[in-house]
Amino acid sequence: MTDFLTHCRSVVGDAFVFDAPADMAPFLTDWRGRFTGKALAVLRPATVEQVAALVRACAQWRVALVPQGGNTGLVLGSVPDAGGGAVVLSLTRLNAIRQVDPINRTMTVDAGCILQQVQEAAAAEGCLFPLSLAAEGSCTIGGNLSTNAGGTAVLRYGNTRELCLGLEVVTPQGEIWSGLRGLRKDNTGYDLRDLFIGAEGTLGVITGAVLKLYPQPKASITALAALPSPTHALQLLNLMQDHCGSSLTGFELMSNYCLNLVAQQFPSLPKPFAAQHPQYVLMELSSSESEQHAVGLLENAIGAALDRDIVSDAVVAASVAQSAGLWQLREHIPLAQAKAGKNIKHDISLPVSRIADFIAATGPLLEAAFPGCQLVCFGHLGDGNLHYNVAPPDGISNEDFLRNQDKVNRVVHDSVVGFGGSISAEHGIGALKREELAHYKSPVELNMMRAIKAALDPLGIMNPGKIL
Repeated sequence: MTDFLTHCRSVVGDAFVFDAPADMAPFLTDWRGRFTGKALAVLRPATVEQVAALVRACAQWRVALVPQGGNTGLVLGSVPDAGGGAVVLSLTRLNAIRQVDPINRTMTVDAGCILQQVQEAAAAEGCLFPLSLAAEGSCTIGGNLSTNAGGTAVLRYGNTRELCLGLEVVTPQGEIWSGLRGLRKDNTGYDLRDLFIGAEGTLGVITGAVLKLYPQPKASITALAALPSPTHALQLLNLMQDHCGSSLTGFELMSNYCLNLVAQQFPSLPKPFAAQHPQYVLMELSSSESEQHAVGLLENAIGAALDRDIVSDAVVAASVAQSAGLWQLREHIPLAQAKAGKNIKHDISLPVSRIADFIAATGPLLEAAFPGCQLVCFGHLGDGNLHYNVAPPDGISNEDFLRNQDKVNRVVHDSVVGFGGSISAEHGIGALKREELAHYKSPVELNMMRAIKAALDPLGIMNPGKIL
């Protein structure tokens, strides 16, 4: 492959083609540190034209490529396999904010822009880009789009798909499709944009996007409620939506085990309640009117919940610092898990009305199959997305327990499907869940997906081994 790499160097420059193991290493290991792949090289283009030239070279030399943004994914979608024949196409040098249009409420950005950079650029123009994730300081817009990322504000604003109006994509043939139109209505045939969003780089390389912006809220108020059960959390969700409507922008469920784990690993974080409770809900209200309006909505709703014995206790943040402290409890759950040891993660979605039944049914199934296992259950209750993670029983090593991953997955995923849910809510399929997808998707769905893949990427060079 000497000729291929020589050509790549002529496109992007010697300094941006990494083929030494030490230089490639940061791009080859997944975020959780569970897998390290191999690559022929890491290519780091700086322009859309360079991306297109590199993809054309990959097609000419029949070299597979793995598009990569911030590499914060959890399903091995952004790292190469162990074969060593693919290149990693890192998009992080494509990081320009191309245009902000406050009147149209849109922003056009490069795919390599860090999510936090996009949020800050929107705020500088008095606007809001509402996508918010724990990894927002390192994940990229291209990766968010390729996985159709969710986050904490889906209840109000939707997934990344709903926040994107147009795309720029380099096809597997190395052509540039520019669909960067900031239109809310464009009914001119197949919606190509939706093909590439959520495709995890298997159909093309997203290089740019037109994103939706919203007015900055006048105030945001956060509260943490303690509850007896997930059923009470669903009752609280209905009550909050009835009282607050679209002002309710976040509604996060956390079990007592989750907050105890955070307290053990991060003892300096706030401890809002003196007593422990089985479940907690973190709520956020945003008001376009005033802080007084938001506080009034929240206090009235919580008062009604207390009167009906839905909520056992509640605290309302009295300052921005207190609000940040409450959100830190939620955001530190994955970090606390990582510090405590490895676990078997599940990113699932269910009809909101079935979540309490799923939790009640699935825990005993896991306990019967794996006595003493620990359930780390938290997530975006308002949109039906749970992070349902299973940690080893006391006295069992991480490595020994991880050998049960396929069996644990089968228990959880069979239950998810039985309750009308999905085995992947916002993390995607990647390589980690590829066989699970084949197990649960119907042959009709899989055949349609394979037909799309074959039509757009006949050489099979785009992120091979991912999804299908």
